[in-house]
Amino acid sequence: IFDKSRTLYAINLLKKKKQREPVNNVIITEGYMDAIALHQYGFDCAVASLGTSLTEEHANILAKYTNQVILTYDGDEAGQNATRRAIPMLEKTGIQVRVLRMQGAKDPDEFLKKYGAQRFEVLLDACQNQAEYRLDSLKRKYDLTLDDQRVEFLNQAAALIATFPSAVQREVYG
Repeated sequence: IFDKSRTLYAINLLKKKKQREPVNNVIITEGYMDAIALHQYGFDCAVASLGTSLTEEHANILAKYTNQVILTYDGDEAGQNATRRAIPMLEKTGIQVRVLRMQGAKDPDEFLKKYGAQRFEVLLDACQNQAEYRLDSLKRKYDLTLDDQRVEFLNQAAALIATFPSAVQREVYG
């Protein structure tokens, strides 16, 4: 009866919004409490994948509503792993992916309660695109003041950039 891989919490609200106006950005959260908090604070394009398991079915559903999403998964290791897994699934459907990084809170619900909607809006405006996010995540693993670590980072970054589908993207990030 309940299939988590095909259910996006609050998709019904997104459906209603799309009937009134185009949906530019959909904010994807891990849990339904994050989506609820975003709606309470005026961000009415939030949906939740109900855990860290965004699936290809979720991506296909989202592609019917928007061409751009903002991933706001939790800042813990599980949330960041889920973000890295979700990026290629979403991009395969033609969706442009941006990633929101939060400081001082583990998830959007906590951030909104601590800092409010205006500060969250600032975070939304400063979202990284998927390439910047992936390169930044990789960079955080290395001490770039050490030559051998810098070389290893550059090797890993080159391998990552080589996977980008667009020659223009590869040129810009190279």
